[in-house]
Amino acid sequence: MVLRACGFIIFRRLVGRIPSPGNIEYLLLQTSYGEHHWTPPKGHVDPGEDDLTTALRETKEEAGLGAEHLKVIKGFVQELHYEVRGKPKEVLYWLAELKDPGTAVTLSDEHRDYRWAQLEEACTLARYKDLQDTLRAAHRHLEACQDKQ
Repeated sequence: MVLRACGFIIFRRLVGRIPSPGNIEYLLLQTSYGEHHWTPPKGHVDPGEDDLTTALRETKEEAGLGAEHLKVIKGFVQELHYEVRGKPKEVLYWLAELKDPGTAVTLSDEHRDYRWAQLEEACTLARYKDLQDTLRAAHRHLEACQDKQ
């Protein structure tokens, strides 16, 4: 059986700057277990729960950011496939903007730290190629959206 998880690539625009992809920071959480890797908020789908509801619930639980704090960006969803302890896992990520860049992040016990990071630092923290590719894809999507405005 495949483990399924869902979450958000959350970004904020730096305050007081002209909107551009260079003024974007991504939220990564550092786990309090294992190798203390950095990851966007995500978690396992509960029985009977749809994927987007899971992403919203897990983001609220892990980072204290609820649906009222986020604007989901249309047209972006990434699906990752990898193994965890020899078992297949798939993770879906949507892209969401933090409506108020000053909103505080409140961590659960699952995480010991968080960081807002621009793209290259976020990719360095992320370490895993598929997550780095997802962050870069999110950034390209935001650049394409910016170009249309």
